[in-house]
Amino acid sequence: MNSGDKLFSSLSELSTSDDNLPPIEKWNPEFCGDIDILIKANGEWWHEGSPIKRKNLYTLFSRVLLKEGNQYFLITPVEKLAIKVEWQPFVIQDFELVKKDGTTCYVMHDNCGNKIILTDANQLAVSRFNDLDLPIIHVRRNLFASFSRSCYYRLIDQADIVNDPIFKDKGLQRAQITSAGIDFPLGYF
Repeated sequence: MNSGDKLFSSLSELSTSDDNLPPIEKWNPEFCGDIDILIKANGEWWHEGSPIKRKNLYTLFSRVLLKEGNQYFLITPVEKLAIKVEWQPFVIQDFELVKKDGTTCYVMHDNCGNKIILTDANQLAVSRFNDLDLPIIHVRRNLFASFSRSCYYRLIDQADIVNDPIFKDKGLQRAQITSAGIDFPLGYF
């Protein structure tokens, strides 16, 4: 049985409908090598040069995704396989505004079924990709999501444009959204 077959067999017991994530931080299997899986910057999952079309399959894989340093792995209780990620493993594709504890919050929806409520200033960061500084959002366990272009433009469309004293002399303004009473910068213009 090759490592890909073992991975599929190990994952068959996990459910994608359950909101509880597997306790991968408690698993300590031996490293088994690489598996030809690539997560492209646009959020597509590829296996052996072909896209994985079944969303429930790559969503299942995303539940056992682990990042150590700059390396990504798919991990089960019995094996740990290295995969490649072009930029971030998740992509925010949509968002909605909801009321939570009397305040308006953004809820981000990614390509693997994760919902992230923007309530902590440390959730949003900036990452450099293709010579651009772009916002990313923390999803879980040291894993981040980038934003699809259309979703990012929709956020910018809703953003407030404010003068930033740090860049006042350069004439730059900051685009920001407010969620849970916290201002989240989206970029400078």
